[in-house]
Amino acid sequence: MTQRQRSTLRASVPRPAQSTVLLLGTLLAVESVLVGTYLLATDAAVLSLRYLLYPFVWINLAVLAVRAVDVPVPADRRSVGAAVVAAGYLLVLAWTSGLVGAGSGGALSFRIAPAMPGWGPVLLVGGPVSIALIPFETVGYVALAILVYVGVGRAAAGVLSGLVGLVTCVSCVGPVLAAVVSGLLGGASTAAAGGASATILGVTTGAYAYDLSTGLFVLTVAALWATLR
Repeated sequence: MTQRQRSTLRASVPRPAQSTVLLLGTLLAVESVLVGTYLLATDAAVLSLRYLLYPFVWINLAVLAVRAVDVPVPADRRSVGAAVVAAGYLLVLAWTSGLVGAGSGGALSFRIAPAMPGWGPVLLVGGPVSIALIPFETVGYVALAILVYVGVGRAAAGVLSGLVGLVTCVSCVGPVLAAVVSGLLGGASTAAAGGASATILGVTTGAYAYDLSTGLFVLTVAALWATLR
């Protein structure tokens, strides 16, 4: 490769804005402090480095992706329709991943389960519905729903047609499939229950459930971002 080709290649690769780099650095610094403080204040043990890092991959990527797109306020028929589609998509993700499920039918109850930052603290709600809001999955799925909202709003012409675009549609299925597989191999509910123990860090799930989920999440955000930028 010649010097001219290398210069052209460097010029073609987009460089992140300084504000983006600063935001990512701030997120990483805060997350490092939170993890360090939690490890010092509890008897938690890091049993798997990748499970320690995965939540922050989700959270950081979600924050950066949403920040990088223009998210309009629902103000007309098209944008309201897009918001309904995005809300339905979020509900499917939450249900298939185990964040939201059928309740026991008993009295409404709330509990906070401590866990490693990113995995916790987990908000557990029982009663008519069962809710286990794991921070990184909640943030990640909300971000995906926002990106889908923007994508559907741009794809719809006049009256909402429901057409998102081939890349967006295919990529959006990934997290749903990953959530189903994650549920079959262990599930978010199991991870939330395990998170109440100070020594458990995601190891209550299947061996590769969150590897698959994280990989598909990253690919989905990348595909959505590529169509929206």
